[in-house]
Parts: sequence; C-alpha cells; structure tokens
Amino acid sequence: MSGSRVPLFQRLRQWTGGGLLAAPGGDVLPVRLGATRLASTGTAPMRAQGFDQPLFWVTVALLLWGLVMVYSASIALPENPRFAQYTPTFFLVRHTLWLGIAFVGALLAYQVPLSTWEKVAPWLFVASLVLLALVLVPGIGKKVYGARRWISVGPLSFQPSELVKFTVLLYAANYMVRKMDVKERFLRAVLPMGMAVAVVGVLLLAEPDMGAFMVIAVIAMGILFLGGVNARMFFLIVAVLLVAFSTMIATSEFRRERIFAYLDPWSETNALAKGYQLTHSLIAIGRGEIFGVGLGGSVEKLNWLPEAHTDFLLAVIGEEFGLVGVILVIGLFLWMVRRMMYIGRQAIALERVFAGLVAQGVAVWMGFQAFINMGVNLGALPTKGLTLPLMSYGGSAILINLAAIAVVLRIDQENRTLMHGGRV
Repeated sequence: MSGSRVPLFQRLRQWTGGGLLAAPGGDVLPVRLGATRLASTGTAPMRAQGFDQPLFWVTVALLLWGLVMVYSASIALPENPRFAQYTPTFFLVRHTLWLGIAFVGALLAYQVPLSTWEKVAPWLFVASLVLLALVLVPGIGKKVYGARRWISVGPLSFQPSELVKFTVLLYAANYMVRKMDVKERFLRAVLPMGMAVAVVGVLLLAEPDMGAFMVIAVIAMGILFLGGVNARMFFLIVAVLLVAFSTMIATSEFRRERIFAYLDPWSETNALAKGYQLTHSLIAIGRGEIFGVGLGGSVEKLNWLPEAHTDFLLAVIGEEFGLVGVILVIGLFLWMVRRMMYIGRQAIALERVFAGLVAQGVAVWMGFQAFINMGVNLGALPTKGLTLPLMSYGGSAILINLAAIAVVLRIDQENRTLMHGGRV
C-alpha cells in the first residue's frame, strides 16, 4: 500500500493483538481496545457507544453534594439585614434552576463533534471577548461589591469571564495545532497567543477580576506546555507572568492589603478587616475537627463567614464534615483531573491532538481553580475570589464547567469509537 494512506483503525489492528497498543517503535500507548474486537469476517466495524461512566458519576456526586452544601450554607442568610428580602430557600432554588440549565447546555455541548469545536474555536473566542467588553459598558454590565462582572439576562445574571475560560482553552488548543511546525520559534509560536491572553487580561483587570485572569493565564500556559513549546520559551513566559502579577500586586493598595492580611490574619488590624474572611474560615475548619459537627450544624455560616455559599463553601464542608469531608472533596477532584488527563493522552495517542489538548486543558482548569479555592479556604494562599468548581453557588460557572466536562466526555466517546473501528 505504498503511497496510500492507511486508515487509523487498520494501523491500530496492526500494532496490537487486541490489548494495550504499542507503537511500531515499541512505545506503549495509553489506549486499550476493550472487550469488543473487530470482526475478521470483513463486515463493517460497529460504532462504539457510551462514554466514561466513572467521570460522569463523580461529576454528578460533586454537583449534588454542592447543592446540599449551598442550601446548608445559605439557609440562615435571610437573618442578615442585607438579605432580609430573601427566603431561606432562595439560593437553593436558583442553584437548582442553574443546574437544570447547565444540564441542558451540557447535553447540547456533548452532541457537537470535536471537529466542529476546532473549526469554531477562534470565532467563539472573539465572541467571548465582545461579551467581556460589554460588561464594562454602563447600563449593560451589572456592578456588585464594586466589581462590574455580570450581564443581566432576565432574572438571571451571566458572567462572561467564565465563558472566556472555556473559549481561551479551545482557542489555545486550536492555535497549538495550527502552529505545530513553528513551535520552536518564539515570535511565531508564542507571541500571538501571548497577545491574545494580554487582551483578555486588560479587559478582566478593568472589571476587576484578577482571579479569573490568573486561571485563564494558567490554562493558556498549560496548553502551550502540553503542546510541546520549547522549555526555554515556556520558562521565559512563566517569568514574564510572575513579574506581571507581582507588579499588579505591588501597584494596587487593595491587593497589597490582602497579602499582608494573609501573612498575619490574626493581628488586631487585620482580624476585623482584610483578614476577617480568612480567620472565620480557619475557625470553621478548626471546629469541624476530624468528623465534623454534622450536616446543618455549622455556626460560622450563621452570618459570621461572608460568602459561605460561594468562595468559602469548603470551610462549611470542613466544619460540618470535618477533615474526612475535606479529604473526600480533594480526592474527588484529584481523581477527576487524573481521569481527564488520561482521556487527553488517549486522544493524542490516536493522533487527535486538538481533542487531547482540550481534555488536558479542562483538567488543568478544574485542578488549578480547585487548588486555589481550597488553598484560600485552608489559609495556604491569599484570599482570592474564585469559586470551588461544580460545588459553589454560581450559575455561570456551573453552566460552563458542565459544558466543558461534556466536551471531555465527547472526546472519550470519540476515542472509543475510533478504537472499535468506527468513524467520528
């Protein structure tokens, strides 16, 4: 068959006797054909069905646990004069409504082939930049606690920065596939992507939302690294970002105060000011000890710990479920990240580089944001307004997170189809 292209599934059959795939050079690839084999009778190969069930159920477990904890953490909020007009079930109902919307969005995202995502990635990125700019327009953007980050959509609010996390991921994966032949050259391979992230950064810092910018920068950096950018260029970019973030903190009095409060939260100056959230988060986790005080038994959620149902949900989990609950949450996220990375490796082994980078990019996103949120709640990192993925209250985040996970499940489904001789 010299001069003709051998179909992928035929090469897979040549490389393996039905078990773990081995490349012609002898390297083991992270792909298994599973129990179903291609028939030797010459009949058309069957299309594989299904997706990664464990990843699906771990996601469902985090969503349901988060729903229960959002209700537990917000049930006492109406006792606060600021929330006197709300009912005890206000946040529960809204969170449930967003879960329903997110489930529909995830189903739609799952139906889209990865080839389509790859084609529309640049246009989705541009559209998300337009939404990010509209947030800054008075009368369109909604201002809360001094930050303009939301656009009102009827009775609900949408946060474009959450969408940008997903579109930057798609754009970066698409960009790396297109630039594979020049990835060793800094100006042609990295600088255009750096400019795109810089534009996002300018818009996000104008809101301001430094936390979202950090996550987006890490997503882009992660995909550049996984895409095979030269190590020297990668560390140069890391150095530039560290200098940039250090400069942002040094030139902002508000951010400097947060750093000082993190370093000494119990001082007389900080305990009732910038260190207030951190001290009460640590008190909540300390009260939980090993096994917690029981579901619903948190004291800190009784208007002592601000944003208990959003940024500091893990502190309430720590108080009500103790160290065991915190370790379980960490374990679920670690397993989820590991599984997504594995699905990405499968896709790359099947020569689907865009799909592989997307799956691994989602893993970097979920893992990094969860790490930052947990670090803040446990006092290991300075306070930063990032929610716990899939669990904290926040409709936009739930919607985009579920859509991203649905795309990863689609990647796994397409991997299985290819490994069983089907087409995608």
